[in-house]
Amino acid sequence: MDAKEYLSIRKAYNLVRQGEDKAERLSFSEFSILCRLANCEGGMRTSDIADYQHVLRPTMTHRTKHLAAQGLIIRDQGSADKRNIFCSISERGLEVADSLCEKTRSSIKPTEPLSRTTAMRVRAYVDAMGSISCDASELILLGIKSLGGGAHTISELVGSLGLLQPTVSMSVSALEEEGYVERLGKSRHGFRVGLTEQGREIADDIESEINALVVRRRRRGGQE
Repeated sequence: MDAKEYLSIRKAYNLVRQGEDKAERLSFSEFSILCRLANCEGGMRTSDIADYQHVLRPTMTHRTKHLAAQGLIIRDQGSADKRNIFCSISERGLEVADSLCEKTRSSIKPTEPLSRTTAMRVRAYVDAMGSISCDASELILLGIKSLGGGAHTISELVGSLGLLQPTVSMSVSALEEEGYVERLGKSRHGFRVGLTEQGREIADDIESEINALVVRRRRRGGQE
């Protein structure tokens, strides 16, 4: 997949997430776990899900416990190894995953990449995307690059990424302190920021990871 497709789905899901009840909101990482389990016959071990998302097992234990507490997945403890937890998606989890995929699909504007895709394809994309950790700051770096790499206002970044303005403002301030973005003048809508050389290198690295993602066409039951 390419960066514009990645950002299109991330933006759409950010908008969907803002409209969900706070107690039921899932992070993109949690959403991608649901999509991975929905596409996987028989479920997965927690350690395998941790490998899929490139995180430590304690982090994945926290994520899967949260999903289990909401009734979205089932965690079964292995009889031989008590640390070997097996996770499978529940009936409610499959319904929620399908609902979130449909809401994400319908939140993609006609002018944006993947606007004509299906909810089932969104599930496949999110499944693939879950293997890359990309937080708000990294999304902003990638977003600036995808907008042409020039100078952009906070409002423009909010509109292109679907993040809340406070999140973008705080992330931009942190990125500026770290030397990844810089202020490049003002407009009537506020100051503009652009990538530094260091920021562009990180954005390039993230884009390379995204370009290497393979979106598989299979689904539960082996159907397209």
